[in-house]
Parts: sequence; structure tokens; C-alpha cells
Amino acid sequence: MDVNYSFGLPLKHNFVEFIYYQGLILPHEVDRIRNFWDDEKTVKATMSGENKYNDELRQSSVMFIENTPENKWIYDKLASLVIKTNNERFWFDLLGFHHELQLTRYSEGDFFDWHLDFGAGEISARKLSITVQLSDADEYEGGDLQFMINKEVVNAPRQKGTIVIFPSFIMHRVTPITKGTRQSIVGWISGPPYR
Repeated sequence: MDVNYSFGLPLKHNFVEFIYYQGLILPHEVDRIRNFWDDEKTVKATMSGENKYNDELRQSSVMFIENTPENKWIYDKLASLVIKTNNERFWFDLLGFHHELQLTRYSEGDFFDWHLDFGAGEISARKLSITVQLSDADEYEGGDLQFMINKEVVNAPRQKGTIVIFPSFIMHRVTPITKGTRQSIVGWISGPPYR
């Protein structure tokens, strides 16, 4: 397992902006997750907490991975990793997944502009965000997951199976897809309000 930490410079606090892991989701598990995709359960992505569309900020398709006994393995694997990461790096008070895991598909022209996963209303409980790269880097062009860290844009790794964990209040985006398709899992871990 490869563990990598990305620090913003200059570091003004005692936690890292994002952490990524490689080698924890095996190729056959990635294929199994990609096979969850069901066009009949797919919807156009809305804005978090608003349940409305904003094509100027976000364009993609999503479906949700139900937390059922047959899908328990992916929830358990990601939850264990989030707990470990939180205990080592962030020390947030956590309660569990905020919603079902979201399977996201970005096709040509799709994107998600700069945003936070944390905000008012129903998304105010989000503490950590997690994403799992399901596509090979050569399956698409564009579609970079990027973070704004101290005025610098930093790309997350694109290797298939990479898991990225970051505080939900970190600014990030997915750049427009210019060719191919990018698939990922996105999830949020909630906790009691910040004090």
C-alpha cells in the first residue's frame, strides 16, 4: 500500500490538505464497482444540498450505491480507511457516512467547477470527503481532480484505484473532460457541528 500526503505551503495548521492511498482497491474490485452502474438508476447531478441543477457549475451523471448486504464490503473498506486516516491526521468528531456512496460518471464536456463539499443546511455535517478513482488514466483526457491549496492548484493522482480523502471544506474541482469517460466513487463522512 502506498500512502502519500500533500501539504500546502506554507503550512499554517497541523493537518494535511488531502491524503491518497494506492493499492487498497484491487483491479477486480474496481471492475466490480464499475459494474454497479445502471443507466435506469442514473440521474443528472444536482448541486449538493440544493437538489437543483446548475449547468454552469456542474455537469455529470450519478447514481447511488445502496448500502445493502451485497455492497457492505465497499462501505466497510472505505469506512475503515477513513477512521484510520482521521485518527492519524485530522482528529475530527465523526459519525458515519452522510449519504449513500455516489457513483459518478463524467463524459465528454462534463465537469464540476470549484466548490466545497461543506456548506449550509443538510451538507453542514460533512467533515471528510472521499473519492475513489475507477477509470484508468488513459481512458479519458481532462477530468483532473484538483485542489486549491494556498493559491496553488494541485492535481490528485489519476491511477486507477486511488483513494483520496480530504476535509470537506477544501476547495476542489474536476476539470472538463475533453475525451473519454471518467468514473469515480464519491462519499462524505459526517460529524457533529464544528464548535
